[in-house]
Amino acid sequence: MTTTGEAHSAAVTGPWWWARWRSAVLDVGLAVVSAVECAAEGLRFAHNAGLPVPVGVIFGLLAGSVLVLRRRWPVAVVLVSVAITPAQMGFLLGLVGLYTLAASELPRRIIGALAGMSFAGTMIVGFVRAHQDMAGGGLTIGDWFVPFVAITMSLGMTAPPVLLGLYVGARRRLMESLRERADSLERELQLLAERAEERAEWARSEERRRIAREMHDVVAHRVSLMVVHAAALQAVARKDPEKAVKNAALVGDMGRQALTELREMLGVLRAGESPVSVGEPVPLAGVGAAAAAAASRAAVDEGAEGPSLAELDELVGQSREAGMVVELWVEGESRVYAPVVEQTAYRVVQEALTNVHKHAAGAKARVRLAHRAAEIAMQVENEPPPALDSASDARLPSGGNGLVGMKERVAALGGVFVSGPTDAGGFRVSAVIPAGR
Repeated sequence: MTTTGEAHSAAVTGPWWWARWRSAVLDVGLAVVSAVECAAEGLRFAHNAGLPVPVGVIFGLLAGSVLVLRRRWPVAVVLVSVAITPAQMGFLLGLVGLYTLAASELPRRIIGALAGMSFAGTMIVGFVRAHQDMAGGGLTIGDWFVPFVAITMSLGMTAPPVLLGLYVGARRRLMESLRERADSLERELQLLAERAEERAEWARSEERRRIAREMHDVVAHRVSLMVVHAAALQAVARKDPEKAVKNAALVGDMGRQALTELREMLGVLRAGESPVSVGEPVPLAGVGAAAAAAASRAAVDEGAEGPSLAELDELVGQSREAGMVVELWVEGESRVYAPVVEQTAYRVVQEALTNVHKHAAGAKARVRLAHRAAEIAMQVENEPPPALDSASDARLPSGGNGLVGMKERVAALGGVFVSGPTDAGGFRVSAVIPAGR
């Protein structure tokens, strides 16, 4: 069985052109037997041709030893066997040479031409020898007997090795193609496994980003309002005790709402967990399934119950209670959208108001919401913040993830998100989300 490519290079362990030592030993053994046979037949050839006996023996040894090259040059072996056919020697050389030629990767036309030459040479020699034997023995069987013997002998010397060689060569090529196909399938499976791992890693990254957005939206807005109310509480604690009590109650409400939303989110995360035993091997098919499940989990969870546009008035009211002047304008006929659309629109307005609390404390803000035929648009714009004293400055930290999270949410639904400063010195956040999602 032959091999190709890297496998062939790894399989070549024999000397010179042999792939294995076993093949080399076999060919050398056949060459020795063929040389002995041709040397024995060289005695008769030397006697018939009138040559010295050593010449006939040496000629037979050289001709028979050519069989050692059958794997390297099968054409040369067959040509030598055809050439020595008139000398009536090289029986084993011809059989093995034709078999090796037919089993090789040479074109069929070359195999057929050389097999035809061997058949013709054997038939001619057989015809002449049978005719001489009949003439010397005085037998009169019929004119048909000599051609019959010649054709039968030439067929027996040519057809079996050629047919056997063709069968072995075809079977070898079939096995090689099956091996290459198996290697190809193995490479494809390995590639699929690598792609599944990439998809799983991508899904985990998407899940982490989604959880980070949710945590940021839930915590940042509530805690920002708590900090604003705490700053106001500190400023009016001694001057207006009633307002201080009201602000303290608002801080408590904000904290409880933040804790409630965090518990709900953690409950969803814990509900999606599945126990996996340590050290248990994961099958290859499970990698792709896990990747697909993880990739679709974000879309499924986004559609779960969450804030909606019906709670927008309450959101704006919370900012007003924190001391911000907020105007809410709604255009178009209000209608029900997909939960993920309403949740994204709510989160955009929520984060935009949170940024106003952080970066423009005391500035007036305007919230516009437009219901259109195929989309929903929202815009949150604030004026430049007034000069604040140190007592009223809440000094809210900024992580720099708010605008990035809003853009990712809107882009995930096929929408457009734009943010930037205004000519008046304020800041504007705009988003358009398709209503068909």
